[in-house]
Amino acid sequence: MVWIPGGLFLMGSDHHYPEEAPAHSAEVDGFWMDRAPVTNAQFLKFVKATGYQTEAELPANPSLYPGAQPEQLQPASIVFVAPTHPVPLGDTHRWWHYVAGANWRHPEGPGSSIKGREQHPVVHISYADAQAFADWAGKALPSEAEWERAARGGLENSEFAWGDTLHPRGQAMANTWQGQFPHQNTLLDDYARTSPVGIYPANAYDLVDMIGNVWEWTSSWYRSGHQMVASGDSNNCCTAAEAAKLASIDPNSEHGMIPRKVVKGGSYLCAPNYCRRYRPAARMAQGIDTSTGHLGFRCIVRP
Repeated sequence: MVWIPGGLFLMGSDHHYPEEAPAHSAEVDGFWMDRAPVTNAQFLKFVKATGYQTEAELPANPSLYPGAQPEQLQPASIVFVAPTHPVPLGDTHRWWHYVAGANWRHPEGPGSSIKGREQHPVVHISYADAQAFADWAGKALPSEAEWERAARGGLENSEFAWGDTLHPRGQAMANTWQGQFPHQNTLLDDYARTSPVGIYPANAYDLVDMIGNVWEWTSSWYRSGHQMVASGDSNNCCTAAEAAKLASIDPNSEHGMIPRKVVKGGSYLCAPNYCRRYRPAARMAQGIDTSTGHLGFRCIVRP
């Protein structure tokens, strides 16, 4: 772990996706953070010690998904499958597929494995899975503000974690998509999916893979922007934490009334023509029940 100094910093952005606004002053106390995302080797150690099974390895709870067919409740996770030709970028079902048998041990589904990927970030991890690992390790998941403070590495007003140029002097600074997403990946970095942690330059706080490779869970409930979180309604129906959880739910979502957490950092699927979220300010909502092939986590310790 490395020490992240506390202090004030400029969080968010007014110049990119609307959910990143408004840019505002935020303050965090100092904390320790894992230098890299949790790897397959580290997660395997946890599983061997505890016998833990991830949510993707278990059948879904039918009470959470009324009307779902039995085959839709079998153990599965979401896998990226590249189409063979250009497709409309507004239809994510063209490249995201629920795959039965996909989980952290089998990232692309049955027949795939993590052999040779021991030092890659673990993926297909739900929020509960990440929290279980953190509890076992005596650590915690970072808040969105803590995560963004760490990713910026002390740089204020910079677009990227390393400055204002995506590829300074032609150098790739993170594992992101090269080519036209989602059908053309030129593989200039030799990695079609995740890469071993630490092969790209560290930021000024000596953290690696804060940007790209895999999205990372935070403990913060998602809101559509950086609004103040309500402390509960006038009838005192709920606490501030409960109100924040309720506010995170998208009532129009096809996935049901599932609370959502903030994930940060972008992934190997972020491309200039789609999802320019390889920036510290970028953020995305993720249902706490959902795991994917490009989502992992890292932990912190607050003194």
